[in-house]
Amino acid sequence: MTGIDILGMDIGVLGLIVLAGVGTGIVGYLTGLASLVSYPVLLAAGLSPVAANVSNTLGLVGVGVGSTARAMRTVTGGSGRTLAAQLLVAAVGGGLGATLLLVAGESSFEAIVPWLVVLASALLLLSPRISRMRREGPNPVVYWVGLFLVCCYGGYFGAGAGVMYLALALIASSDLFTRAMVIKSLLLGVSNLIASLIFIGFGPVNWAAAIALGLGCVVGGNFGPVIQRLIPETLLRIIVAAGGFFLAGWLWLR
Repeated sequence: MTGIDILGMDIGVLGLIVLAGVGTGIVGYLTGLASLVSYPVLLAAGLSPVAANVSNTLGLVGVGVGSTARAMRTVTGGSGRTLAAQLLVAAVGGGLGATLLLVAGESSFEAIVPWLVVLASALLLLSPRISRMRREGPNPVVYWVGLFLVCCYGGYFGAGAGVMYLALALIASSDLFTRAMVIKSLLLGVSNLIASLIFIGFGPVNWAAAIALGLGCVVGGNFGPVIQRLIPETLLRIIVAAGGFFLAGWLWLR
């Protein structure tokens, strides 16, 4: 595009990735579907599926950083001991998910991705109904097991992991929706961070793309809690879910 390269990638492409990162941070906080914005952008930039996923996971750490900084009071409003335990589970789950991705290989990853995207999009559409299922009260066993599995999935691929966590929190914990939104970003940020550390040692990281995406994600994640109060949740949920189904179809047909 411009002929100017940074770490082997055109500066114009990097600029587009930064802008995509801003959108990723906002969408990731509001809907939990950050990868539905960032992942196809990285593929379009020329990264292989696994390299795009690895670099994407590293960049998505910025969503948790930005949103947690904006809503720190909400994060620290509960039990510190419980939060620390959740962070530990998120770290272990993210590490296991990253390991599974590296072991499974690129061909297995390409076959699984569309199904994961469809699942995430369907969960997004069904999230209001799932929220109403919480009448039975908190279920700690379901929550802790589910948290580990969601964070494991987040370390493996992550598209829709935020939606899965929101559904889990609203069904099996006592958190209200607003707090669940913030905690989601923090826990998945930790999961992504641990997965990223593993990828750095063993996975194909595109540093230029990961840094550009991460910078944008910090900005977008910081504005997420503010924008949440301005956009109708139903409209945003429908638009992002439709985009997810479109992405899944594209992944199947390409």
